[in-house]
Amino acid sequence: MTRYPDIPKPIRAGLVVVDPDRGTPQRVIVLQFNPDTLERSIAPQSAGDSGDAGAGGTGSGDRNEALRLKGPAQETWKFTAEIDATDQLEIAAPDGIHPQLAVLEMLVQPTTAQLRAATRLTQQGSIEISPIETPLTLFTWGSKRVMPVRLTELSVNESAFDVNLNPIRASLSVGMKILTVSDLPAGHRGADLYLAHLAQKERLAAAARGGGLGALGLGGAGLLTGRG
Repeated sequence: MTRYPDIPKPIRAGLVVVDPDRGTPQRVIVLQFNPDTLERSIAPQSAGDSGDAGAGGTGSGDRNEALRLKGPAQETWKFTAEIDATDQLEIAAPDGIHPQLAVLEMLVQPTTAQLRAATRLTQQGSIEISPIETPLTLFTWGSKRVMPVRLTELSVNESAFDVNLNPIRASLSVGMKILTVSDLPAGHRGADLYLAHLAQKERLAAAARGGGLGALGLGGAGLLTGRG
């Protein structure tokens, strides 16, 4: 077999469950195959309504707020992940891909210990039970995209099984919301990680090559000042 030792091994995307207090990784989930496509949606948090409140307009927005932002944009990601036990025949898989599926499902499930603790508080007559907090989860797509996320969708399509009905092939639709400083309490480690992610965007934006007005068919700056 011909080998090419100089070809770099591709970096895998994945999820990292982090201890929010210590910042240490508790679990690393490496995607078996990198998704072929990513769907990203970015919605600005505008201070004013999108409507036009000027003469003849039908909107009710405040003119003074038209260009103001209330906070970071709300960003969501969607992708399809594939898990296939038959692609790793050298690794024993007596449970099929049950373990891999369970790891992902536990990102959106409380643990039995947390549920039992909540039940005990209820039985003791606690008036208000605080919602169960999930671990801090990071999504990584290379070194330039490391961001805190909350899984909002996990749809599993199991398409093949072994003789014991363990799933051995599945396609997962994963939806995530990027957690910003608007979503997390002040001082939370996830908020710091989001700021680092946003700073990376700023560095990349600064490296982009700018264009000239001529490329847009604009002869001079006067057109931009309303005097052209």
